[in-house]
Amino acid sequence: MSRVVLHVDMDAFYASVEQRDDPRLRGRPVIVGGHPRRGVVLAASYEVRPFGVRSAMPMARALVLAPSAIVVPPRFSAYAEASEQIHAIFESVTPLVEPLSLDEAFLDVTASRALFGTGEAIATHIRARIAEEVRLPASAGVASSKLVAKIASDLAKPNGQRIVPHEDTTRFLAPLPVSRLWGVGPKTEEILRAQGLHTIGDVAARDPISLGVLLGKLGPHIHALATGRGDDRPVVPDREQKSLGAEDTFEEDLQGAPALAPHVHAQALRVGRRLRRAGLVARAVVLKIKLSDHTLFTRRTTLDEPTDDGAVLHRAALVLLDGLPLSRRVRLTGVSAHELSRGGGQLPLFDQGAQRSKRLNQVLDRIADRFGPAAVVPADVAGLGQGSGADDEARRKVGAARFDAPSPLSRRERGRG
Repeated sequence: MSRVVLHVDMDAFYASVEQRDDPRLRGRPVIVGGHPRRGVVLAASYEVRPFGVRSAMPMARALVLAPSAIVVPPRFSAYAEASEQIHAIFESVTPLVEPLSLDEAFLDVTASRALFGTGEAIATHIRARIAEEVRLPASAGVASSKLVAKIASDLAKPNGQRIVPHEDTTRFLAPLPVSRLWGVGPKTEEILRAQGLHTIGDVAARDPISLGVLLGKLGPHIHALATGRGDDRPVVPDREQKSLGAEDTFEEDLQGAPALAPHVHAQALRVGRRLRRAGLVARAVVLKIKLSDHTLFTRRTTLDEPTDDGAVLHRAALVLLDGLPLSRRVRLTGVSAHELSRGGGQLPLFDQGAQRSKRLNQVLDRIADRFGPAAVVPADVAGLGQGSGADDEARRKVGAARFDAPSPLSRRERGRG
């Protein structure tokens, strides 16, 4: 029996959240982004895309293409809250959920069909619940592998779904450009095109040995993918991961510990929450920073005791941060938990501090489950948000001339769908 894999991806996630929360933005060309001269587009609503605006485009270029677009500064806490709700819907259908970002995930629903019906019915059910409960559009692909499910969801956008039965995989892939195959970047695509291989079907028809001569080990691999084989990777939920992490690439480079520490704090708390949801604890913490010239630094420390407490992860990460070259401009920070094991062990009987921390985290998790992850956060993390109400309204301007630049925020997991 073939697997049934879903890829569910939110449509223009950040922009859709903004349009949901402000009715005046619905049906309007919306750009979620930063400073008009230094920032990048984090998300582009479907109404602004006919102008050529896309995610990751420099804001300056986007505003030349669409000078009348409504520019909205990002509200990361709102996106995280919506993401929590969406992933809870995924997990109500199957425990085999592999989060890829805030707004997309793979789901293995092979065993779920006994309860929820066919893969198509499950995708329809999930998208309907997201629309009703979170009030956001989502697209889905249903196939027997991750690669094909991902391609199918891309082709179903916006707000649609595409079903590819296992037996139709080769026929579905054949007319698509070779760039759709994982592992085929611009250079490899250029080599293939020079050999007259423009579509996936062209690659499937070529002898894998000749592709090996042309591309080395990559040749037989992409041939297997092109013929509907070669992608048997399982859907790996958090509880089976070897590490869990959170990282953010800043819209504008940051400098110095005071500017970076709140982001590290927020990342540590996100990792702690993911650990608790997966029933895991971590014995090691890794901090990484990437400088503006793309130089990467990583530091690692081992904890005295395994933990799922974001506060403990935060304290360890701050010690690591102290030894890094923070006088230089930093474009990315990340916190990850390693040496994972099953949590839930009994806390030391007389360690009242650990007992209090566990009870506090249980309360905070219940609050987050009910009201969203932004309901209760430390003051320095709250300061990363853009506020709400009048403050947000003051920042919503049309065009670059009247844009009030927000403070730098993450563009990781951008709402590009």
